[in-house]
Amino acid sequence: MIQLFGIVALMVLGLTAPFIARAIRGPTVFDRVVALNGMGTLLPVFMIVVGLVYGRVDMFVDIALAMFLLNLFTTLLIARYVRDKAGFGK
Repeated sequence: MIQLFGIVALMVLGLTAPFIARAIRGPTVFDRVVALNGMGTLLPVFMIVVGLVYGRVDMFVDIALAMFLLNLFTTLLIARYVRDKAGFGK
């Protein structure tokens, strides 16, 4: 089971690499916001895998759902703030 956890952890890290690259060199602020949203989506997935390793999936699914919702609202708030500050919404 620990080997599976290591493989899945490396896969999640591999999936996070393009988001990190886009967040660093994204040409616009919106590209960076979308990259952070993608990374915020992969973190709860990783937490569910940790719950599988510890045998407490029920607890980690609840935390992951809360993190998904927090990620959604945070991304919307940041995007709205950037849009309003740049004058796109007027």
